[in-house]
Amino acid sequence: MNKNFIYPLLIVIGSSSYGILSTIIKVAMGRGFETNEAVTSQYVIGFLLAFLLFIITQRTLPKLTGKGFLIIMISGLLTGNTGIVYGQAVHYLPASLAVVMLFQFTWIGLFLDCIIHRRRPTRIELLSLVFLVAGTILAAGILDADLSGLDIRGWLFGFASALSFACFMQFNSKPVEGVSKIGRMTIMAFFAMLIVCIFQTPEIIINGKLFASELLYFGLALGFFGIILPILLFTISVPKVGGGVASILSATELPVAIIASVIVLHEKLTMLQVGGIILVLFGMVLPTILQKNSTK
Repeated sequence: MNKNFIYPLLIVIGSSSYGILSTIIKVAMGRGFETNEAVTSQYVIGFLLAFLLFIITQRTLPKLTGKGFLIIMISGLLTGNTGIVYGQAVHYLPASLAVVMLFQFTWIGLFLDCIIHRRRPTRIELLSLVFLVAGTILAAGILDADLSGLDIRGWLFGFASALSFACFMQFNSKPVEGVSKIGRMTIMAFFAMLIVCIFQTPEIIINGKLFASELLYFGLALGFFGIILPILLFTISVPKVGGGVASILSATELPVAIIASVIVLHEKLTMLQVGGIILVLFGMVLPTILQKNSTK
């Protein structure tokens, strides 16, 4: 495979794994667990898996500078914060709509990247955003759905999760010397777990509920698909492609989330939503296609 496509592909796989989290949380809620418990299980088990992987594969401790440690710490805190507010969005909104709100990180991330690097969005990026936004509106089913009865808190938490995730992508795009990819992931997972345990339900660890009930299985699924796989893949690929392009490529999260909610939760899928998913996928691959053609 052409190396120019490896890193974008890793971002697509990582963002796809994020797409199924809302469905897993909804299933956990259906089994009697609270949203806070599911989110806490995700980050606790995720850190334990990362730490186990670190012990197995690493022979030396990371040698970080103060700046490098700060970048990883903030990335981890943003990861945990995203999980907290996104979990609340899933609590108040349907799974497919919650991920649509999270999906707003695509345009937020692009404009953050432009502000940070003091540049203007390219024509390719803006054209891609047009398809992404149009596809989002259709995929969410907003045009033929009654949204008046939904709790405003769901919308606010959803937008907060998008802003938090966009900031995470920017920090995670910064290379850090003196630490391996797995070491970086482990440190990030620790700080993500730390902030989640402060603001969520750490008592599930103390009272044994996490390890003595079905919550453990949800934690394993959420920890792997929400911590291990995406953070590791993003840590490898985002510094190579940049935060702006990574935000666009991560759009695959939306169609995966909607398809998962249809298959598992039996949420309805209309032809308009199918058309929206196609537009999102087209907008996601458009920059890669145009950039490839421009280099010929």
